[in-house]
Parts: sequence; structure tokens; C-alpha cells
Amino acid sequence: MTTHTITAHIPRAIAEHVLAELRAADDAGRPASTVTDTEDGAPLRCCLRRGEPGERLALVSYAPLRRWAAETGAEPGAYDEQGPVFIHADPCPGPESDALAFTLAHRVLRRYSRDGHILGGTLVTPPEDFEAALTEAFADPEVALVHVRAVEYGCFLYEVRRP
Repeated sequence: MTTHTITAHIPRAIAEHVLAELRAADDAGRPASTVTDTEDGAPLRCCLRRGEPGERLALVSYAPLRRWAAETGAEPGAYDEQGPVFIHADPCPGPESDALAFTLAHRVLRRYSRDGHILGGTLVTPPEDFEAALTEAFADPEVALVHVRAVEYGCFLYEVRRP
């Protein structure tokens, strides 16, 4: 895993208690679909690294904004969405560091308000400074959290909350 050392922004992997729920039934109410990583590279939302050949993974539907809203009392309305994410099929130790993950590819930073409504997005293209893009996003006092998403499919990778 290639990461950058950071000081202000910490990526939030999916919490272990949520992972346990997702392994039993995902946010669409379906059982997890397990696969073996053969291509060396599925972005894992449990430990914020890419998968390795031979690892057992689960593909689950995850609703990150819904989960955040349940913690904070936000009402995201139509902005509540769910999509596919890969996690380890069995518990894992989580991220090895608090460095920002998946920063060496094109990524979208999607900003959300305290109500859970989208405030906009930014495409970060290497070699742009990922940390600077997050700092700029949080410079807006209305921004409560940022989702880091893949450009290729728009998939959720992880969230960053206000430092």
C-alpha cells in the first residue's frame, strides 16, 4: 500500500462492528458474496489497502451516509445511497496507519453538510496534493465530512471527518 504521511486528516475505515453486521447482511439486506482476490488490487474498505491474490473478500452493499446519519441525527434524504464495497470476508486488524489511502490515482472528494446533503465535489488528479484538497474542502465551515470516491465507478472508498 502506498500512502502519504499526513497530519490533519485521518481516513476512517468502516468500523469493526459495522463490518460484522455487513458480513452477516449488507445494507441492502443480502448476505455477503465472498470471492477470492485473483487480480491483486480490490480496494478494501476494512483496512484501507488493496487486496492481495488469494485473500478471501466479501462484496457487500454499503450505505456510508446512512450509517453516518444514524450516528449524528442528520437527514440525508435522497442523498442516502448505497453501493458495492470490498471488505475482508473475515475480521482483519484494520488499517496499518492513519495515512490517507488510495491517493495515487484520480479521486473525487465529495463534500457533505451536517444535514447529509451534497455540497459539491473536487476531482484530485495526481500529482496534486491530496492533503491540500482535503484542507480546502474543510475550509468551508458548512462541510461536516468528505467522502473519498473512486473516479472509475464512483465507489465509496472512505470518509474523512472534520479534523
